[in-house]
Amino acid sequence: MSLFKARDWWSTVLGEKEEFDQGCLCVADVDNSGSGQDKVVVGSYKGCLRIFNPHPVKPGDEVQPEDLLLEVQLREPILQVEVGKFVSGTEGLHLAVLHCRKLCVYTVSGTQGNVEHGNQYQIKLMYEHNLQRTACNMTYGPFGGVKGRDLICIQSMDGMLMLFEQESYAFGRFLPGFLLPGPLAYSSRTDSFITVSSCQQVESYKYQVLAFATDADERQDTEQQKLSSGKRLAVDWVLNIGEQALDICVVSFNQGVSSVFVLGERNFFCLKDNGQIRFMKKLDYSPSCFIPYCSVQEGTINTLIANHSKMLNVYQDVTLKWAAQLPCIPVAVKVANFKDLKGVIVTLSDDGHLQCSYLGTDPSIFQAPKVDSREINYEEMNAEMKELQKIIREATKTQGILPESEKQRDVTVTAEVSPDLDEESQAIDSEVKAEAVPSVTVKITIQSRVTAQKPNLAVCVQAPLAVTCDQFVLDDLEPDSSETVVLSVFLKENCSPSELEGTCIVSYNIPTGIPRVSQCNFSLPLKLVCFPAQPSKAANHKLTIDTNKPPISFVTIFPDFVDPSEGDQANALGFQFLAGSKTTLLASKTSQRYRIQSDQLEDLWLVTKELIHRLEEHFKKQNCKDFACTFSGSIPLQEYFELIDRHFELRLNAEKYQELLSERAVQFRAIERRLLTRFKDKTPAPLQHLDTLLEGTFREVIALADAAEENQANMFQAFVKLKSATHLVIMLISLWQKLSTDQTAILEATLLPLAEDTQELGWEETVDAAVSYLLRTCLSKSSKEQALTLSSQLSMPKDTSRLKKNITLFCDRLAKGGRLSLSTDLATQQAAVMPGGCATIPESDLEERTVIPGSTAMFASHGHTAKQKSKP
Repeated sequence: MSLFKARDWWSTVLGEKEEFDQGCLCVADVDNSGSGQDKVVVGSYKGCLRIFNPHPVKPGDEVQPEDLLLEVQLREPILQVEVGKFVSGTEGLHLAVLHCRKLCVYTVSGTQGNVEHGNQYQIKLMYEHNLQRTACNMTYGPFGGVKGRDLICIQSMDGMLMLFEQESYAFGRFLPGFLLPGPLAYSSRTDSFITVSSCQQVESYKYQVLAFATDADERQDTEQQKLSSGKRLAVDWVLNIGEQALDICVVSFNQGVSSVFVLGERNFFCLKDNGQIRFMKKLDYSPSCFIPYCSVQEGTINTLIANHSKMLNVYQDVTLKWAAQLPCIPVAVKVANFKDLKGVIVTLSDDGHLQCSYLGTDPSIFQAPKVDSREINYEEMNAEMKELQKIIREATKTQGILPESEKQRDVTVTAEVSPDLDEESQAIDSEVKAEAVPSVTVKITIQSRVTAQKPNLAVCVQAPLAVTCDQFVLDDLEPDSSETVVLSVFLKENCSPSELEGTCIVSYNIPTGIPRVSQCNFSLPLKLVCFPAQPSKAANHKLTIDTNKPPISFVTIFPDFVDPSEGDQANALGFQFLAGSKTTLLASKTSQRYRIQSDQLEDLWLVTKELIHRLEEHFKKQNCKDFACTFSGSIPLQEYFELIDRHFELRLNAEKYQELLSERAVQFRAIERRLLTRFKDKTPAPLQHLDTLLEGTFREVIALADAAEENQANMFQAFVKLKSATHLVIMLISLWQKLSTDQTAILEATLLPLAEDTQELGWEETVDAAVSYLLRTCLSKSSKEQALTLSSQLSMPKDTSRLKKNITLFCDRLAKGGRLSLSTDLATQQAAVMPGGCATIPESDLEERTVIPGSTAMFASHGHTAKQKSKP
């Protein structure tokens, strides 16, 4: 390590992507331990308050968990932290935290630990002040010469000094000629406040002048101030320094000497109490922060000044005594006294690098080894060198680091799904209320070209589907070897799945120690979740899919669901879901249409998807490349919104159950404490029916827990149904608007952002944010909509009216020619097509799409318009 680097004694990095500034660091004995050992208090703009007690075993050691005494997440950004005597009736130190619109004073206390986990620290709010103006910074001190307590002065962004006498608000005064706030400090020797105005001059205001000046409840003009009662606020002294100031510090280490230090952008000033310059130093660098401290020489003051070149300079008055390199650019610097070391330099950077360092050098402990006098065997050395070079070449080959193509992968995994269901079902603990729950076998083969170490196989299917075993730990695979695993998939929970896909993932290590992952997907058959049934003529929900080819017999495309004895005349097919309703598939005899109908909207999805997939595969085998499916009916938004409301209602119920459980649990613990107190008493008092109350509360807790568990199961089923219906809506919109693959992917990411639904992050607020973003970007009608900002924090809404309105508007914009894109250039080009933003649909397109006359949008916005009664 270089001789002129600050020696790292203790350091850590705070948080992730947090921001800090000049007032975010404070050093003091904040917990009133009485040992004289300082603690480091740090607050961030993200509202996180941390208190550290650094004590490394050796200089430069990693941070130990016990070094962090306290970490609290406050709700608002922290502008400044200070420690002083802020609470009346005691001279103990308390912590003042300044937020944008609030001042909070806390007491920090520690509880002696009974086990090896150590002491426990906590903060308690003593009082707080809600500010009427946005705060900038604050200072404190014994204003007016009070003894044994500190008062607080806060400077607002509009130039008002708000003074607080601890728990009460004293008065507020506006600074004359104010434009922008500057640094603020208090001088106890002259009882005055010192700041640097936007006129680039140092100004001093007496506390007594502030106290007797005109009240500043509202800013008053000069003429009004002359007519009003009270004295006009006058400055005590002014010094023009010709530049903006970064910070002000007032020090009085000796009784006879009190100095005001001002750090400018290019100069460093030391002033007397009356504003006269004692000395100044022109700096040849850009400073970032500073701190004066006591000097060992009488009549002089040492100052630490950090700059943007990551240097820490030590001055004795104007003489540079030492310079040390820092690892980052500090925005705040303090001098602290710890138990093992006095005068530690504490620095904090804007990205949260907190370091405690000291100045000096460490002695070199290196000693030259003794020369080995033995003769060298060059042949053995050459052989060893060749062997080492061979090992190095093997370990540094590019194919061991860079990803490989699919054909050249070291390990490949394939999954083969059996075409037939298992003769004997392998379903385990299935909740489906059916006579028989089928299962299908999946055969997974792992082939390795090299040695695969510690291979682990994971098989994933989305609930309500399940597998007989989802984790496999395999033996090491030799080169050119394979391993086969057989498992079964079945429907476990009593609802129809939204997807019939699964994933196999193999993780392993290659001989060089690099971890690798291989995976493959597999599709499950439709007959795993449904079985053939008689077609039903009546249904609540109906969809019609148009094609450009003559209808195909169901015997050809659904051989596993049609009885071969029916021949080519089978134009109706029924599907009975294991945990759902019956779905009927009809093929038109006179037109190129297929109709899917069911009593439940979500049950249409899997049959519709399977129909389109099998039609595409059929015409692909016949080398027909122009086959296409379209949808010209109404998007069933009203029925879709009913599923959304059902799911959201269950989410609200989950919150209510959680609140009731919390209340009953608090009540149960309170009764327990009272009973224990009675039982421990040597002369026990009557129970006064506390045991009856305890039993009744216990029964309520159990009943609420059962109801919450049942609601959770219902919410899971509602979310699965919602996902199925969402898949169906996405498919219908893509067929209706003939979306490309990329646009369909954007639509899926918008309406299906979550694989699982949680109470903290739900489907409704996530989809609402995504749809709102598209409405304000690629689907916006004007530049005003693009200028609107979205909320950065997702929270559970009060109802679903906004979400349903946005989805309806989303479909309306698509119907009027809007196109989905994440590129801002495309959105700009699209907005230039017409003043309204979305291009109009040509009349020829309207005629081809056979829209109902008088209708501008091809979707349903009111009840049950999707329930068609005409035959295809």
